[in-house]
Amino acid sequence: MDALERIDQFVKENPILIFMKGTPQFPTCGFSSRTAEAMKACGVPFGYVNVMADPEIMQALPSYQDWPTFPQVYVNGELIGGADITIEMYERGELKPLFEEAAANSEQAKASDDQGE
Repeated sequence: MDALERIDQFVKENPILIFMKGTPQFPTCGFSSRTAEAMKACGVPFGYVNVMADPEIMQALPSYQDWPTFPQVYVNGELIGGADITIEMYERGELKPLFEEAAANSEQAKASDDQGE
């Protein structure tokens, strides 16, 4: 599986995902740090990919959605933006409800999948 396929898999498997430099606990750049803090403040679990640990993903990610910088935040498979947009959404009170809805939809999908087994 090439890097773009792996990126696509990460995005599809995680209702809320950040591609960042470092981890939410130990970010390695200010933009990733501030974005992860805003996301954590929402109180909704999210996935992350440390692009510093995977040079192929770091190189391929900017071409995935034509977004050249890190971090990149995805909700329900869609790029919502980078640090500035995510932080603005948090400050306006828009990020938490978006995350809560994505998490709820994911739980509903898992529950209906479990019932079908």
